[in-house]
Amino acid sequence: MYYRGKLQNFSNNNLKNNKMANYHVTQKKGQEGWNVQKEGGKKASVIVSTQKEAEKIAKQYSSNNGGGEVRIHRPNGGPIRDSDTVRPGNDPSSIKDTKH
Repeated sequence: MYYRGKLQNFSNNNLKNNKMANYHVTQKKGQEGWNVQKEGGKKASVIVSTQKEAEKIAKQYSSNNGGGEVRIHRPNGGPIRDSDTVRPGNDPSSIKDTKH
């Protein structure tokens, strides 16, 4: 692909192999704090006292690492209750988030 006369090293294969920085906001059963954990990670990146603070930090981490999804879980190890796309990551669906 050319842009303003310069060669850009983009291809469909490069886009498919680009991993987004996805983070989960969770609270384990019996735990008072909220975890911010990168998807696939074994340990929490940080533990904070409120879900709101954890969500803010997760979005900042994701944005700093190329964008992705932040998935917010229900308290005490519950299922995902919300998911937000963080720029510069691309939302895999064309549906816009109407909750925020």
